[in-house]
Amino acid sequence: MVNKVKQILDQLIERTSHLTMVIAGVLVVLMAFITTYGVIRRYIFNSPEPYSYEFSVIFLLLSFVLAVAALERLNRLIRVDIVANRFSKGTNNIILNVIAPILGLAFCAILTWKGGADALYALQMSQLSRSAWQVPLFPIKIIIPIGYGLLCLILIARLCRGLASLEDSTKKMTK
Repeated sequence: MVNKVKQILDQLIERTSHLTMVIAGVLVVLMAFITTYGVIRRYIFNSPEPYSYEFSVIFLLLSFVLAVAALERLNRLIRVDIVANRFSKGTNNIILNVIAPILGLAFCAILTWKGGADALYALQMSQLSRSAWQVPLFPIKIIIPIGYGLLCLILIARLCRGLASLEDSTKKMTK
């Protein structure tokens, strides 16, 4: 029963992180087109367009926050290769699959908590950006705790897998 729930949660986390990576990729492509449009209007048509810069900054933030969880799921984000490669395989396993997720989880939990508080404040105050466009900031700020919350889930799953592999290796050593 526990394995079935674990497998379902793993698949849900994997699909969600894959979806966020695709969305982040689309945002990067849109950011490139919007920036190109702004540059063409400014330098070719001599008609500056103020919104392209703001869209690019928003898309940059969103693409980073959405992609970070998927990168960790692919085991490409939190790595301490310089330190970990100097140790044995067992110690390396502990560093990369137990210690690194704990440290990453502590950091990401704070980002999720503070990001959520900041997003709620933006909603309560109807906070707007300071640009001429005055974008409502709550929809942008709520993505931060969502993205880092997903990263926390992925780090918890990685930590659980690391502890399970550590337990398995301990059992093998005692036999």
